[in-house]
Amino acid sequence: MFVRSWVAAMAAIVTFAATATVAFAQAQDLVFSVTEGVTYQATPKEVRDKFEPLAEALGKALKRNVRIVLVPSYNDERAGLKTQQYDIAFIHPAHVALEAIKAGNYKALAWTVGYTEYTAQVLGDAKTPLKSFADMKGHSLVTPERDSITWAMVNAMLRSEKFSATDVKVMNTRYQDAVPFYIDKGFAEYGATAANAVVKSWTAKGGKVYAKSMPVPIKQIIGSTRLAPADLDRIREILVSLSQNEAGQRVLAATGYKGFVAPNPEIERNVMAWLGI
Repeated sequence: MFVRSWVAAMAAIVTFAATATVAFAQAQDLVFSVTEGVTYQATPKEVRDKFEPLAEALGKALKRNVRIVLVPSYNDERAGLKTQQYDIAFIHPAHVALEAIKAGNYKALAWTVGYTEYTAQVLGDAKTPLKSFADMKGHSLVTPERDSITWAMVNAMLRSEKFSATDVKVMNTRYQDAVPFYIDKGFAEYGATAANAVVKSWTAKGGKVYAKSMPVPIKQIIGSTRLAPADLDRIREILVSLSQNEAGQRVLAATGYKGFVAPNPEIERNVMAWLGI
């Protein structure tokens, strides 16, 4: 009788502990890291203000607190992704997101509307025509910094043409909008940018676009594989449905984005291969 009572008591304790553990786990914050591009000028406050409404919308739908962590450094983001410190991550530079997906630590949840076909474009003066990117050999080219997604795309273009490291003189500048300055001042013959505003301004004053890269989906939202598949599906569903209701549209207005779409696995594989990931 005593043994049966003791076993029953222990079973009750184990059940209670398991229930408490589940409840505790469910109560934990979801960590949402945000890594915007380094080649654009934005303050941490501006970035946080953009994403706080999205974090709140996710938290409300998931019944979990979603805590934003700003990670400006790409290498810091990589380190966090490697150890899966973040449950969800919004990452502007696609190569950083794709590296984490390739490693199996994360899965693509959503792509940002308007940024699914991001291209690097090669600009030049109308007086220095370039027949094709293959003719870049022997010329100079300025691009945004070496760990930007724009440089990753330009590097893929150089690799596709089988250029050696010395075939093209490459220099870097931090900000996209500084690229035309280098061409105007004669520091570089050509410049690569993925900023449509920069391209528009350049062509408006008579400049030319001489080459365009393969399109790449940037501004990706990825989710840790530590989360249950059903949770990842739910987060994707929430993100994709934001544009379909008034409350969601207000959230999107704060981010400055039109919405999110489900990723395309085939395009993801092709982009990984092209970027050398």
